Amino acid sequence: VIEVGVDVPNATVMVIESPERFGLSQLHQLRGRVGRGGGDSFCILVRGDKLSEESKKRIDLLCQTEDGFVLAEEDMKMRGPGDLEGTQQSGLPIELSIASLAKDGEILSDARNYAMHILEEDPELSSAKNRQLLMELRKDKYQKPDYSKIS
Repeated sequence: VIEVGVDVPNATVMVIESPERFGLSQLHQLRGRVGRGGGDSFCILVRGDKLSEESKKRIDLLCQTEDGFVLAEEDMKMRGPGDLEGTQQSGLPIELSIASLAKDGEILSDARNYAMHILEEDPELSSAKNRQLLMELRKDKYQKPDYSKIS
């Protein structure tokens, strides 16, 4: 159902047994399969009594919001962003040298906005105040990542 994208527009009820076995994005995709016909719809999660704290948190979050972006952000905070240069898609607590994608989203967004502002004012980074920045960027240009171990 998730991968193939079964589309039954008149479906109004979905029952998901053992939702703790699914990730947030999968649950969100499943929930989105009902209610496409315009009528009221329901997604019922049937879970057992013995759940881990993480499973409870994921299910509670799914019940609190229908915003896929919020769910994706929280899922990344809980499970990690995945292997950016490899084959594992999720759950790796990768370490970036400066920031954490999961924890530092706001400051990374601020840094991006500041960089955009600099480039709007000085697209070629030719002004004296941006000379050091240009030198640092040129230095990084020659440090190539090693992708040889990705299979």
